[in-house]
Amino acid sequence: MKPQLAHQHYVSTQVSTADRLQLVIMLYDGAIAFLARARERLTAKDATGKGLFISRALDIIAELNASLNFQAGRDIAVPLFHLYNFMTGHLTRANINWDLQALDEVVAMLQQLRETWVEVAQRCRRGELDDNPAGLEEPPRQHLGSLRV
Repeated sequence: MKPQLAHQHYVSTQVSTADRLQLVIMLYDGAIAFLARARERLTAKDATGKGLFISRALDIIAELNASLNFQAGRDIAVPLFHLYNFMTGHLTRANINWDLQALDEVVAMLQQLRETWVEVAQRCRRGELDDNPAGLEEPPRQHLGSLRV
């Protein structure tokens, strides 16, 4: 089996067996990784690569935004909705203006959110929280086929 095909199979298996909180964390990991690649391309003055990786991170942020359930988890969904929209605008400006600082600010926000979701997942596993504290819709995996993480 070719290494790339093996990696795709591994990722596919990870996604199909993950619970909804693990999927959210995986999406954050993907966005952070794509923005790290975008940062490399930005500093190398590679417009195509920068745009490609920022676009992939934006796709993930859009997926996170689409997975919010405002009926079941309004107290968490509304601030996340606004934060994801802020990130989208900030990354768009970073892409257009070659703004490394804006890109780094979004990465810092994503890392903080990721750490929070890791803590939520750990607390759920210990039985301290409901297993769907944010009122997430169906797991984001239903749309992940379009994303290349």
